[in-house]
Amino acid sequence: MQPQTEEQKVDYRPLGISGLGGWLVLVQIGLYLTMIMVLVQLFQYSLTALNPGTWEILTSDQSSFYHPWWGAIIIFEVTYNVLFFIFSIVTLVMFYRKKSVFPRLMIIFYSISLAVSIIDYLLLLQIPIARELEDGSGLTGIVRLVITCAIWIPYFIKSERVRNTFIR
Repeated sequence: MQPQTEEQKVDYRPLGISGLGGWLVLVQIGLYLTMIMVLVQLFQYSLTALNPGTWEILTSDQSSFYHPWWGAIIIFEVTYNVLFFIFSIVTLVMFYRKKSVFPRLMIIFYSISLAVSIIDYLLLLQIPIARELEDGSGLTGIVRLVITCAIWIPYFIKSERVRNTFIR
């Protein structure tokens, strides 16, 4: 086979719609909002719970607020928030670089969000005071994530725009 000349080289362009427009604009906005919300969660709640005074109140068996699950839940949430923030950045970079791995990353993104929310909710229900303070917002958040997954995961599997855009 002979090498192609400049005139013979064909620039591959996918047929059909492609590019970071359409519904992918909402995905982009969602990634930025997720990063902001994770940072807020991390600094307002998770890191506050690691404050020595708060940590002592929740994890010391001398405290009236003590429960053996508090320490594990706090560490779980801090670890998740830090790792998920990093994962969000990586996912956003793959989005702008139009990498073929991006649709899989988004499916993982939505799936992990749902799974961790369910696990966190169930763990918090094990603590009597947390269960008493539960106002239904935890369950509402899980339902919202189920709906989000039901919409966006099939989109990333079936969308022509996704298939034609993330090809590198």
